[in-house]
Amino acid sequence: MNHPAIGQSIHDLDTPALILDLDVSDRNIQQMAQFFRDRPAQLRPHFKNHKCSELAIRQMKAGSAVGMTCANMVEAEALGRAGIDDILIANQILGREKIRRLVDLACKLKISVAIDELSQAELISEAASAAGATVGLLVEVDAGMGRCGVSPGEPALALAKQIIDLPGTEFRGLQAYEGHCVFIDDLAERTEKTRRSMMQAVETRHLLEENGLSVACLSGCSSSTAKISGTMEGMTEVQAGTYATMDWRYHQLIPEFDIALALLATVISHQSDRAVLDAGVKALGAEFGPPKINGAPEADIPFFGAEEHCIVKQAPDWKVGQTVQVYSSHACTTCNLHPQIFVHQNERVVDVWKTDGRG
Repeated sequence: MNHPAIGQSIHDLDTPALILDLDVSDRNIQQMAQFFRDRPAQLRPHFKNHKCSELAIRQMKAGSAVGMTCANMVEAEALGRAGIDDILIANQILGREKIRRLVDLACKLKISVAIDELSQAELISEAASAAGATVGLLVEVDAGMGRCGVSPGEPALALAKQIIDLPGTEFRGLQAYEGHCVFIDDLAERTEKTRRSMMQAVETRHLLEENGLSVACLSGCSSSTAKISGTMEGMTEVQAGTYATMDWRYHQLIPEFDIALALLATVISHQSDRAVLDAGVKALGAEFGPPKINGAPEADIPFFGAEEHCIVKQAPDWKVGQTVQVYSSHACTTCNLHPQIFVHQNERVVDVWKTDGRG
């Protein structure tokens, strides 16, 4: 992207600005790709983390990836425009207009969606048949998160049998997400609970195959469970996403992946030990805890809820006007707040990437 910021120091950017350390991100991407290079399960990175097609292309080029995962039609369309030709929407798609857009994409590339009820599949079947398209269907199995998905075992088998012959669709397998295990800090506990949860999906796969159904795919996992679920027999796809950018909360869980994403903010006030930055909830996702300051572990952000301000207690000896790098606790929602990412090497901007999957 031709942008006037290219070549500048990141500290000259107008703030708040979302910045990505390219070398750190590339190392993270290569590390995850290398881990799955010779394993049965392959990566299907989740686009919802960064919503940036340039990053998705880098994830695909790193290898070990069969395609991309995304969360909605806007993201799927952005991936399609970027040339990604195998996309899983790990969600239920409903509504006449959304299904029309889904079928339109299915006429151009391979696309699959998650379902957990017959009526969802029937609506897709009707639209796809009329357009001469084929939409892949994955029966979502609730592995314990209590969100979407049918119960494992017989309920999943019953739904798979109902959709197997629907015209305009193709049954491609199962999806299960162990989201309730993702933020367990103790690795041994996370491992045990993740394996116990995802075994329900693996056993459901075996049940379907015993009943004559071909299950080409069992897709799931996150960045913090990828090396757990992703190495289980029967898993075929790993939907890890945050590893490409990282935030401080995920870094606590998988410290082998470094934080590449930060928000550049400016110190706009400094009174006694209290400093104020020009970045609030409109610039940083904080669902998993308040932001942290890069290079200032003693700094304390006791409350983070203002729209345009971040109050830092026990702040270092910052000067008003200087810039600091702030780490979010949730990279996914942070990226969704910014139209672009300033990509840098050694703190000099080398590119500017649109977050073209926002919306």
